[in-house]
Amino acid sequence: MLYIYNTLSQRREPFQAVKDQVVKLFVCGPTVYEDAHIGHARTYISFDIIKRYLQYKGYTVYYLQNITDIDDKIIKRSQKLGLDPLKLARKYEKRYHQDMEKLGVNQVNFFPRASEHIDQIIGQIQTLIQKGYAYPTPRGVYFDISQFPDYGKLSRRKVEDLNVSRLETDPYKKNQGDFALWKLRDEGPLWDSPWGSGRPGWHIEDTAITEEYLGSQYDIHGGGLDLIFPHHEAEIAQMESASGKIPMVAYWMHTGFLNVSGEKMSKSLGNFITIRDLLENHHSQVFRFFVLSTHYRSPIDFSIKALEQSAKSFTRIKKLVNRLYQLLDEDLKESAEEPFQGWLQEYKEQFFHYMDQDFNTPPALAAVFKLTRKINQALAQTKPSLPVLKNILSFFHDLEEILGLQLRAEDEEHRVDESAELLELILHIREKLREEKEWELADKIRAKLIDLGYEIQD
Repeated sequence: MLYIYNTLSQRREPFQAVKDQVVKLFVCGPTVYEDAHIGHARTYISFDIIKRYLQYKGYTVYYLQNITDIDDKIIKRSQKLGLDPLKLARKYEKRYHQDMEKLGVNQVNFFPRASEHIDQIIGQIQTLIQKGYAYPTPRGVYFDISQFPDYGKLSRRKVEDLNVSRLETDPYKKNQGDFALWKLRDEGPLWDSPWGSGRPGWHIEDTAITEEYLGSQYDIHGGGLDLIFPHHEAEIAQMESASGKIPMVAYWMHTGFLNVSGEKMSKSLGNFITIRDLLENHHSQVFRFFVLSTHYRSPIDFSIKALEQSAKSFTRIKKLVNRLYQLLDEDLKESAEEPFQGWLQEYKEQFFHYMDQDFNTPPALAAVFKLTRKINQALAQTKPSLPVLKNILSFFHDLEEILGLQLRAEDEEHRVDESAELLELILHIREKLREEKEWELADKIRAKLIDLGYEIQD
């Protein structure tokens, strides 16, 4: 049984799809006015793995991620650069897709743009006005939070905290916490509406798009922790008010914050890292592995040291996998003493147990490391039979599919270790130590090499 932590209930709940084995998943996409950063990468890698695991469990998953290409940040940036806002948005949308491709984030089925769903946005606003949840003013259309008693249920905020404007004071508002559905403006980009020329508010874009493609109720809504209020709170108010159906979403999922060397990432602190900056010097698969080392709901602290440690751990697993593929060419015989199948069963069960507990990747990976260590140590004395070897490789292949990692060598079927000369030097030093009867140090070197995936025979 798969369990998912629901932000709304603040507890883990058994997962049950709204309709049979079909899962509808929506994750808030980027506002495309600049390059995406590694905080975005953390969120989108996490949900990429979540979809992969749901599919592995037998669900058919339709994953929708919107593109916010209408926003005050886009307009402000375009004015500064002297560019058309929509052209600027297209530029950074393209760069976002390129970044995701490099990270192996490829599970999204459709990326609807806000600018291409103005009719749906206007239609949803009209429904909210007709039902008494929204009202027009000389500055636009606002959602009336006093008409939705459940406003604040996701963030668990008090009414006095919610009835405060985040951005500006508008004398035409009924409550200062009311948020914009439509903004009347005299500079672009602009669209005609029943209330005048303008553009949509941020929150209404998402619910209009999800209602169009997923319906008024669906399975999972995801995003970063920082979106709970006001964005996701506003989405609930809009969709549940417009449709009259509760709940809008069965499971709310949120990723934790990414810090850099213990501090919040920000341009003012000089620790702002874009995905492109990161990938200039580090492999995308290593960063993906780094993300897996922390549970998706927990804060994650990025540092070069942590990334280097992830690279070592990832390499250890890859070396074993490639070594196992090399064994396919050898004459493998049955052995009554063979322990491999038992270990495989034990640690495979552990891996899936933890993945079923709200996609808990850190202990799931720990099970993979234990299996890797056991196999490495045993290979110094014996080898698995061919059927068992194929079972082990099948499990590692499943790991590739679930985690989006490439464990087998990329350049050739049986990759030659680039560190062969260094290894030869270490073995030569070890042999000298043995000649001088430095048994303890020689044994430590042997044990470490076996742990790293090398077979040492004296």
